[in-house]
Amino acid sequence: MSLLQLRLARKQYTTTATAMTTIAADTPIAAPVLSSIELQLAAGEVLALVGASGCGKSTLLRILAGLDPDFEGDLRLEGRSLHGPTRDIGVVFQEPRLFPWLTVAENIGFDLGQGHDSAWVAQLLDEVGLRGLGQALPKQLSGGQAQRVAIARALYTRPRVLLLDEPFSALDAFTRQRLQDLVLSLARTHGSSLVLVTHDVEEAVLLSDRVLVLGAAPGRVVRELAVPLRHPRTRASAAVADLRNELLRTLERLDDSAPVSG
Repeated sequence: MSLLQLRLARKQYTTTATAMTTIAADTPIAAPVLSSIELQLAAGEVLALVGASGCGKSTLLRILAGLDPDFEGDLRLEGRSLHGPTRDIGVVFQEPRLFPWLTVAENIGFDLGQGHDSAWVAQLLDEVGLRGLGQALPKQLSGGQAQRVAIARALYTRPRVLLLDEPFSALDAFTRQRLQDLVLSLARTHGSSLVLVTHDVEEAVLLSDRVLVLGAAPGRVVRELAVPLRHPRTRASAAVADLRNELLRTLERLDDSAPVSG
């Protein structure tokens, strides 16, 4: 049985018509965002989602996190139906989103109604390479350090699944590579499965066991690509380059087939 399973028939947003359409102004219009998606995540697996901007990757991640239950379908964790956020699923966003008035340690252990486990916070600080910075404020951190805090915070509840929404995109190349390695190491240490949203096809190949390519209008899975390479993987590897180029060709074909507006 899969650890995490999503069967999504449709996800849509409701907008209103404007004077520029043939429909009466202010008439509600259902705009499809995602359609006919079946996603399964095994224990210990790393799954990457790639696709052009606007294809619904982040919306799909919000659904998996239980943050957006307004869709037609079913989300299950170990066979249990989910209808909202759970401590078993953690999220790391593109920006760290730290509370500026809390210390690093307080940000990591911020867990409403659950108390503060100082020993666990100290262990996580050590694991993400921030020993000694527990009493620092977010404004005193570099971008890479702040994202390490965000990763530790997501791990604080000991999640079975960690969802990552382009968490390395705002970082320089060297810091990005170090954090990629850190996340994989932490996932193995804590037994967490990963779902990674990224625009970087090389990152998808370097980190994941499988890649799902999403098409747009509405978002749907158009291809699944296995990445049968052992870790550690390097950017200079011919096998990594071949899979990266295969993903790029898939995305280029999607772009060529997209309708042209105007």
